[in-house]
Amino acid sequence: MQLSTKHLLGIRDLLPQDIQTILDTATQFKEVLQRPIKKVPSLRDVTIVNLFYENSTRTRISFELAEKRLSADTINFSSSGSSVSKGETLLDTVNNILSMKVDMVVMRHSASGAPHFLAKHIPAAIVNAGDGINEHPTQALLDAFSIREKLGTLEGSKIAIIGDIMHSRVALSNIYLLKKMGAEVMVAGPPTLIPKHMAEAFDVKVEYNLKKALEWCDVANVLRIQLERQNQVLFSSLREYNLAYGVKKSMLDNLNKEILIMHPGPINRGVELDSDVADSHHSLILQQVENGVAVRMAVLYLLAGRGES
Repeated sequence: MQLSTKHLLGIRDLLPQDIQTILDTATQFKEVLQRPIKKVPSLRDVTIVNLFYENSTRTRISFELAEKRLSADTINFSSSGSSVSKGETLLDTVNNILSMKVDMVVMRHSASGAPHFLAKHIPAAIVNAGDGINEHPTQALLDAFSIREKLGTLEGSKIAIIGDIMHSRVALSNIYLLKKMGAEVMVAGPPTLIPKHMAEAFDVKVEYNLKKALEWCDVANVLRIQLERQNQVLFSSLREYNLAYGVKKSMLDNLNKEILIMHPGPINRGVELDSDVADSHHSLILQQVENGVAVRMAVLYLLAGRGES
C-alpha cells in the first residue's frame, strides 16, 4: 500500500484512496496498540525530527508516541530554546537538522504554508502537524477514523462542525476530508465566526442556530474558541457565547436521537462544551486521543514506505 504523495501537507492534496489507505492502515495499528507489547520494528532505521514552532501538547505527544511505537529514532525540537530565538531562518534550521541525516520532518508552524515551503526545498518527507489557520491533516484523519469506527462509514453521515470556523485549521481539513469521503457537512456558529461565501466555496450547509444544527447531525465536532488568533472582538463575552452556542446536556437530552460529540482539544469547559457533555456517553473525545496515535503511526509508516520505493 502506497500513498500518491511523498508528503502529508494537507487533506486537499490527498486522493480519496489515500485517505482510505491511511484509515485502513490505522485500523491495523490500533490492534497493535491493544497488545501487551505495543511496539513494532516497522521504522527501526528511520530518523524523524519533530519540529514544533508553536506550542502543542496532544499533537506533539501523540506523534512522539507513534514514532516510539514504530521504533523510529526521534529528535524533538522546539523553537523557544533553540537558535531560532537568535534569528536563525527556518531553512537554515532544517538544513542543519538534515545534515544529521533525518528522513522525515513532523512540523507545526504558526505561518500558513510553512510545511509546503519546506517540501519544495528539502528532500525529507514532511508531515504537517498544523500550519497557521490553513490545515491540520492528521487531526482530520483521526476525527474521520473515530467517526468511521462508531458509524461504520463516512459516506452519507451528517457532520456538523460547530464554533470558531474562521480561525480553525481543523475545520478546513475536516471539510476537505469529509466531502471527499461522501459525508454531508454543516458549519454552525455565530455569523462573525463563519467566513462569508462558506456555503458556495466549500459546498457545505451553514447554520447560525445551534439547536437546528444538533437536530440535523449525526456527529457534532465542536471547536475551541481561538482567542489567540482573533485580532478583533467577534462576540461580546465567553459567557454570552456559551449561552448561545455552548453545547449543553439538556440540549442533547431533548433531541429525538443519539448524536456523538467530538472535540479536537484543548476544551474550554463551560464555553463551547459544558463538562457534563464532555464527560458523557455521547463524547468521543478520549477515543479521538487514543485513535490519534494509531492514525499518526499509519501516516508515518506509509510515508516512510513511499520514500523507499
